[in-house]
Amino acid sequence: MHSHPEAADTLIVDVQLYDGTGAPPVERDIALRNGKIAAIGNLSNWLAEEVIEANGQALAPGFIDVHTHDDTHVVRAPQMLPKLSQGVTTVIVGNCGISASPVTLKGDPPDPMNLLGERDAFRYPTFAAYVEAVNAAQPAVNVAALIGHTALRNNQMDRLDRAASASEIQAMCAQLEEALKHGALGLSSGLAYGSAFAAPAEEVMALAEPLAAAGALYTTHMRTEFDAILDAMDEAYRIGRHARVPVVISHLKCAGPSNWGRSTEVLASLEGARRMQPVGCDCYPYNRSSSTLDLKQVTGDIDITITWSTPHPEMAGKLVKEIAAEWGVSQQEAAARLKPAGAVYHNMSEEDVRRILSHPATMVGSDGLPNDPLPHPRLWGAFPRVLGHYARDAQLIPLEEAVRKMTGLSARRFGLAQRGEIHIGYHADLVLFDPARVRDAATFDNPQQPADGIEAVWVNGVLSYRSGQATGERAGRFVARGARSLGDAHGAF
Repeated sequence: MHSHPEAADTLIVDVQLYDGTGAPPVERDIALRNGKIAAIGNLSNWLAEEVIEANGQALAPGFIDVHTHDDTHVVRAPQMLPKLSQGVTTVIVGNCGISASPVTLKGDPPDPMNLLGERDAFRYPTFAAYVEAVNAAQPAVNVAALIGHTALRNNQMDRLDRAASASEIQAMCAQLEEALKHGALGLSSGLAYGSAFAAPAEEVMALAEPLAAAGALYTTHMRTEFDAILDAMDEAYRIGRHARVPVVISHLKCAGPSNWGRSTEVLASLEGARRMQPVGCDCYPYNRSSSTLDLKQVTGDIDITITWSTPHPEMAGKLVKEIAAEWGVSQQEAAARLKPAGAVYHNMSEEDVRRILSHPATMVGSDGLPNDPLPHPRLWGAFPRVLGHYARDAQLIPLEEAVRKMTGLSARRFGLAQRGEIHIGYHADLVLFDPARVRDAATFDNPQQPADGIEAVWVNGVLSYRSGQATGERAGRFVARGARSLGDAHGAF
């Protein structure tokens, strides 16, 4: 027995501990030392340099945002306030086929790579260069990264409206292998976008082949989220089976009024696939989406809000139909004049959003666009919205299940070792929040608002956010892909 008390850097006393596994909360104290969780229990005999009295508030693993476009933002705005302020301690970048690296541009970035910034934002010809830049920037959150299929196509092809040749695929594979060697999580695709739509499934299959040996995965913004969604899901499963890798379907949704109510069918497809292979999905807790302005979606059957426009910046915040009326032209013509532009699409039904969000295979990802001047509120609000609006107020899922969808499930799926759950020896990425008060404050009209009720956030044991303010400490780092334990290959999914 120790006659003298144990010492810690930080002691968090009297929490309701949500450990990230989906287990109900328990009353505990937590000790942090050297960036790790040193002890969990009744620690009244411990001493610490800093003691935080939690008074029964909830302590969870730091939230893992599995779906971000923060690739360039973590370097250019390393304070990462939109994410840190909602309790996010790790972001996964490189989604939807677009990544900041490895990229060599020939001109302006092709749509939708322009979501990550203008030409000058792309300065990482290799993945290793990107890793170095992230660590040099010392962001406030950890960064793990996928490699984008569209980014690789941009590097190797003279034009993107065709299939890649065998030699181009070989060159793309070599770049992907370099990235996997330096800790990339896997490959992402954005097959719905013009820059990748011409790629047949076989191109993606060939590119996914190096993933299995690396223990990596495949994530996809599918070829369509509209009426042919079940075919698009089958394509995603087929790529996973071919390459023998897990599949994550990005921001699963039933887009477009003709598709509303089909989440039952969509989830039945997912469940069928899950019996045969590891497949999961993420979603954001809103019934509107956001991306670049796509003429194919300007059909007149949904409202579309413009968030930015290069030729007409004065139109930000207006609906396409209002702009068309003002100009006396069709919505198609107005949209064509506005491009390149960003848009919010009012394209989902609330019932479908709830059904997908509450499914046990669904993780939470914000899909926030940090470079958007009028961003979708998910950039600042996604995680507290699940905790407050959906778990507490709508009682859609229990709080411990909401936490699992943001932490343990995500870490296991993506192979983020020793993160996402609260156990001794794990990295001390933690968020303390008030379950009664936590809520998203960001709205479509006023999106850049930090959440309420996020009391404190630790990243790698460092107190980084407290009572509504960043502390100024930035302890994030690049996180390489860890080994997904084989026992988890299906269990984790």
